[in-house]
Amino acid sequence: MDFNRILREPDAYWFCLLYSITFGGFVGLSSYLSIFFFDQYGLSRVDSGLTAAACALAGSFSRPVGGFLADRLGGLHVLSVLYPLIAVFLGAASLLAVFTVTLAVVFAGMTCLGMGNGVIFQVVPRRFRREIGAVSGLIGAAGGLGGFLLPSALGLFRDLTGTYATGFAIFAAACVLIVPVMTRFWRPSRSLDRS
Repeated sequence: MDFNRILREPDAYWFCLLYSITFGGFVGLSSYLSIFFFDQYGLSRVDSGLTAAACALAGSFSRPVGGFLADRLGGLHVLSVLYPLIAVFLGAASLLAVFTVTLAVVFAGMTCLGMGNGVIFQVVPRRFRREIGAVSGLIGAAGGLGGFLLPSALGLFRDLTGTYATGFAIFAAACVLIVPVMTRFWRPSRSLDRS
């Protein structure tokens, strides 16, 4: 299959959308959390960086767990659970509670985002067996774009509204909406594991 043909495959765009949320969310928050913790909670720059790094590590180390769960339970099924969980955790972060509560929900949200990254790359080879390299590159680019757009959007909403709550709430809403949109409109071209 040539690359132009891949670009005509609707499934490729669905995977791009899904990965732009999980990987884009992971990368975007990894780069933005140190600013958030410093500005919102008054942590020192060093402590903000270390706290953000701990959250990023949680997401990194949970990626294989997501792949493992996808192997056992079915990737699309696991994603249909992870996206609402991400929404709950990031929605809770939008409440801007005391630092320890916010840290706990952000840590949990980053863990779920990392798991989602692992799940997506369990599902992609089931759909694109012969084109995995080209499709992975396309999906990875979408994830990178999401990682660029999210911190920009979080900063923009912070400037417009004076609070970090708006950006977290909007990202949480996107995670809530993706499951019914995926269920309603996505018709995979080949049988994926809808168990």
